[in-house]
Amino acid sequence: MIDIKGHPCRNMMIFFKRLLHRNSRVLILICILMFFLNSPASGKQTIDIAAIYALTGIAAENNSFSLEGIYYGVDEINATGGILGRKIKILEFDNKSTPIGSSLAAAKAVKSSAVAILGSAWSSHSLAVAKIAQQMEIPMISNVSTNPEVTKTGDYIFRICFTDALQGKVLAKFARQDLNAKTAVIFIDVASDYSLKLSEIFRLNFEQMGGKVVLELDYKPKQMFLKKEILQAVKFNADVIFIPGHDESGEIARKLQTAGARSIFLGGDGWASRVFLSRGGQELKQGYYSTHWSTQLDTQESNTFTQQYIRSEISAANIALGYDAVMLLANAVKRAGSFDRKKIKQAIADTRNFKGVTGTITFNKRGDPDKSAVFMEIRKGKPYYLKVLEP
Repeated sequence: MIDIKGHPCRNMMIFFKRLLHRNSRVLILICILMFFLNSPASGKQTIDIAAIYALTGIAAENNSFSLEGIYYGVDEINATGGILGRKIKILEFDNKSTPIGSSLAAAKAVKSSAVAILGSAWSSHSLAVAKIAQQMEIPMISNVSTNPEVTKTGDYIFRICFTDALQGKVLAKFARQDLNAKTAVIFIDVASDYSLKLSEIFRLNFEQMGGKVVLELDYKPKQMFLKKEILQAVKFNADVIFIPGHDESGEIARKLQTAGARSIFLGGDGWASRVFLSRGGQELKQGYYSTHWSTQLDTQESNTFTQQYIRSEISAANIALGYDAVMLLANAVKRAGSFDRKKIKQAIADTRNFKGVTGTITFNKRGDPDKSAVFMEIRKGKPYYLKVLEP
């Protein structure tokens, strides 16, 4: 029995009952129908997707480029009718630039109407989100978290980018073969899972290739004076100084250059941001870093995306990865033919030869794509495409 007291159809029922008291069953069915038509659940016209990124805090500006790419994709999809007859609605959850904030955001996303999670960007944040997403069985796609442990969390976790297993290897290869480096100093952000893992993989491969890491220096982004560490690095005069951090790497490299370092500066994809440049990277005379995509890559998907959305090489890779993440998710939902989280997860896992802006994506059993790395050269504070390097 449905309690319709106070509902708009109650007065209508009284009116019709006086006229057609013998057809009470028909009237009840009419009221039931009107009740459900007026119910919020029946009028749902969107497919909700959670986006867990830093909206506040130290990572906010960096993370904004991933969200920019996601919204480019959403606008395109919605302009052509959405997915399975529904428009996409992005539910933004702020991870507040911390792992704890990421866990709290993930818990909120799980309780929401979201069918999947996009994000996060920084590996420390994605690792926190992944634990909850896996436990609660909601599919998650990170566009730019490279730490290998992220997708090892479980079968509901995927990524669009390459991993640090590849990145650390190609960076070591580039240092040894292209830069002819025999010695290296490494600055490590001990508060960052990304920096810790990438430095470990680089060191292992660099030394296996005959190089030698002569000094490792620890730091935390909130303690960036680093006068002692800068002087130590300059004194060792290594062939390369590897700084596998995020935006703060620009400040470290600038301080090293000011202190007289003659080493070649080298970084990972954490440098692929205009925030890195604004914090000191734009003052570098020369440096190199690996990233996921360049506007100079000549494919149909890349050229179309560049012409439509990209005006600068700076931060372009994170924008393109965000776009690829939402487009691949939409493709998976269509193939699943359902808004069920488990079915969507399986469709993502079954993705083969998806033509993305950043490359063709086929997921392996770990939820990772096999992709190559793009190398950029910084000349007089500006990044330029250099080459693509395979592992």
